[in-house]
Amino acid sequence: MAELTSISLNHPVKLQMGTFYVGVWGCQMNVYDADRIRDLMRAAGFVEKTEPQGADVIILVTCAVRAKAEDKVFNQLAAWRHQGVITKDTVVALGGCIGSELADQILKLDATVNIVFGPRTAHRLPNMIARCRTTGDKVVDVEANALEKFDALPEQGQRGASAFVTIMEGCSNKCSYCIVPYTRGEEESRPEQDILDEIVTHVAHGVKEIHLLGQNVNSYRGLTPEGTIGRFSSLLYEIAAIDGVERLRFTTSNPMEFGDDIIQAIADLPIIADSIHIPVQSGSDRILQLMRRNYTSDDYRTLIGKLRQARPNIYISTDIIVGFPGETDADFNETMRLVDDIKFDTSFSFIYSKRPGTPAAEMADEVPLEHKRQHLYTLQARLEEYATQYSQAMYGTRQRVLVEGVSRKNEHELKGRASNNRIVVFAGEPSLIGSLVDVDITQVMSHTLKGQLV
Repeated sequence: MAELTSISLNHPVKLQMGTFYVGVWGCQMNVYDADRIRDLMRAAGFVEKTEPQGADVIILVTCAVRAKAEDKVFNQLAAWRHQGVITKDTVVALGGCIGSELADQILKLDATVNIVFGPRTAHRLPNMIARCRTTGDKVVDVEANALEKFDALPEQGQRGASAFVTIMEGCSNKCSYCIVPYTRGEEESRPEQDILDEIVTHVAHGVKEIHLLGQNVNSYRGLTPEGTIGRFSSLLYEIAAIDGVERLRFTTSNPMEFGDDIIQAIADLPIIADSIHIPVQSGSDRILQLMRRNYTSDDYRTLIGKLRQARPNIYISTDIIVGFPGETDADFNETMRLVDDIKFDTSFSFIYSKRPGTPAAEMADEVPLEHKRQHLYTLQARLEEYATQYSQAMYGTRQRVLVEGVSRKNEHELKGRASNNRIVVFAGEPSLIGSLVDVDITQVMSHTLKGQLV
């Protein structure tokens, strides 16, 4: 594995002006990392391009949770080579969780790649690029302390109306199917004051909505200014007290860590959005045990009951895996029963993807792919029914909408996001972008609501 140069990370080099492009696949944490890479590259003297064509440096941040994301990035690289987007002079940096997962194997899979980085080493990219340009060496650097990058990154730039803020790195749960603990490492929480300072900067740039991120965000245990260990619920109260924060979201929550203190914060703080994402993964207790998810389906039902008592208008979204090794029709029916009991608003549902190095990858899996697909279609059809019912119930209501920009389909309309995460389109002036406005819902379409500005 190639070693990094001895350039001090505390004094990053100021490179000759060049251009860069950042592409991202995967979860919100990858989106956050990509945004911080943009801040880093601008601070190092590069100018961002919105398309990869002609960029001196192409940086790709991608996921490793499912094989599909890996396939996409390598297919994209092949297409760009064929199209002439990537030339012999282009520096290609590939990172994110895929960097930690495959490391120097990536250089063998695709000779186009010059640099491989991980989620914990993104802050070293200017140094990696400097070495690659100076010596022609290929660089693989995927290991660092979890919180080192946060200390090394420059002040964040403009984000629009909403901003992601990562509050912790890694995950210690080691669910049997999940590769994240091996790509992002064990859980480490950022100090509370660092998070609050980052949010204050976002607010100064006009951000109204803060979206907290973590692989297991509600297990946050960060150092407080008083030297104690703060819990996630305490952090929610601290952020709600920041002047200018008008809406607060968080992803992803593990049912095992969703304590009564967090439920009380949701009851106390109307600033917390009405949409809460809590992955259940399966409704079968047998499969949950095989997944190493340390709760039962009834535990999950109890949690959602408490949440709905604390916030009656709450919308619950989830993740569900279909076709986990050994899943039977009876197991799948238990998942469907849970879906009908909870009546999820939306769900990210997908067929199990084997991840090398995880315990589940060694389990016998004799269920035919076509059978898994039929189960997925059945599940998604039911979930769509509930999502449609929730949308239709919004007809005639008044919603507080965060205006994110101009509608893609009609330049005379704006688009925004309601508290329950629904997209709302309405006529309005561009000067409203970045603000919270009241909109009466006048039409319900398949995945969008139309409204009239109050």
